[in-house]
This record gives sequence, C-alpha cells and structure tokens, in this order.
Amino acid sequence: MKASILIDKQIEDIPDWRGKMLGRIRRIVHHADPDIIDEWKWGTGVFSHKGMVCALAPFTDHVKLNFFNGATLRDPHKLFNARLEAKATRAIDIHETDKISESALKDLIHAAVAYNKAKK
Repeated sequence: MKASILIDKQIEDIPDWRGKMLGRIRRIVHHADPDIIDEWKWGTGVFSHKGMVCALAPFTDHVKLNFFNGATLRDPHKLFNARLEAKATRAIDIHETDKISESALKDLIHAAVAYNKAKK
C-alpha cells in the first residue's frame, strides 16, 4: 500500500485532537516543500527529500515531530523541546493546548531540506 494512503489512514483512525494535529502538521510539511515525499517507516509517516527530513507520530498524550538531523539545524524559534541531548535528532512534542507557528515550522523544514541537499 502507498505510504500516503497509510498516513491518511493513520490520521483518520485517530478521532481526537491528535488526528487533527497530524493532518495539520502534514499539510504544513507539504506546503513548506512541495517536493517532499511521503514514506511509511516504523509504523508512522516519514517525510523525505534527498534523505529523511522528519517523522510524525501520535502518542497517548502528544504528537511527536522528529527531525532526523535536528542537532545540526538552527532553531531560532525554539521549537525543539524533546530529544535535546540526542546526538543527531531533535523533536517537537506537541500537546493538545500547544500553539505551533506555521511559519516557524516551515523555516525548520526548509533548513532540514537544505541540510539534506547540501550533504548529497
């Protein structure tokens, strides 16, 4: 089954705020980079452009957006709030009442894609 269909199903299968947030973040990712590709790895959506950019996963009480090369990215908007001690990755844990700046998230996605393009 195509990755985009599996991601759609994951979003649809979560009827609460997390499903809506997954859909919103996915739209932001694709608006930030229309050339990004949906993949399905580790039971969740992964977004790639010249390599893996980020993964989006639902958890019991939050949604996690994990950037595979996050430790190398500038985060002037201070979005990263999880996996801050990890060697390579950084993540954003989003809870129900959290506000996410679409423009700040797009900046981070642009930086992650630029990093992938530069290392290829």
